[in-house]
Amino acid sequence: MSIGSVLDLLRPDFPDITISKIRFLESEGLIRPERTPSGYRRFSVADYERLRFVLTAQRDQYLPLKVIKEQLEAIDSGAATLGVREARARAHSHHSAAEAGQSLSGAARADTDDASPAPPRRLGVVPGEITPDELRVEGGVRLTRADLLDKAGIDDKFLDDLLRAGLIVPGAGGFFESDAVTLAHAAKSMAEFGLEARHLRAFKLAADREAALVAQIAAPIAKSRDADARARAEETVRELAALSLNLHAALVKAAVRAALGN
Repeated sequence: MSIGSVLDLLRPDFPDITISKIRFLESEGLIRPERTPSGYRRFSVADYERLRFVLTAQRDQYLPLKVIKEQLEAIDSGAATLGVREARARAHSHHSAAEAGQSLSGAARADTDDASPAPPRRLGVVPGEITPDELRVEGGVRLTRADLLDKAGIDDKFLDDLLRAGLIVPGAGGFFESDAVTLAHAAKSMAEFGLEARHLRAFKLAADREAALVAQIAAPIAKSRDADARARAEETVRELAALSLNLHAALVKAAVRAALGN
């Protein structure tokens, strides 16, 4: 891809990106596109994914270039792998095709006669802002306990822990909503850092308080006599919920930076 093509793919998610910014990141050693015999830059899918990682880390995690470069060096050495999030719906049609390509991984396998080395930790790219459309409820999906265990990749004991902590609550007939899969999978990932289900109760309590505040604002709208009152109330709930999630993420980032002394 040419630098202009890469620019077109990035602009839907990074409207401030410029050719000068891409050239600057190259001069800092964060990306290394090949050069044609005539001197033009040619970007591979891996170069594109690497560039998205840098830009997302800057925008969403406020990481300095020095830290991002250290993460990329870890990727290049095989100490970590690069996870690239799916393209948003508004992205260019070629965007998804690019992300379906090769992942950026310079892992070198060690030749040992003992057990295989543990898989590297995955560096996931944190998504950008949550939008109201992403919180639209899709009904009609009901999962059995067995379905939930299979889709979330957890065992019975772990699910029981989540149920006891109130993190997952079955609906009528003992069925689960599809969101339970996302919740269980996230809890499982956090358990790898030593966080048990009981530790996650703080997240549940905070979510309940935020939901109650949103519902308090939307309730009067739903009770109005307008024909579209319910639809307007649901739209208000989605918008406020999205804003609260973005606010929560920003507050957590600020608190973590303060805790680390940054």
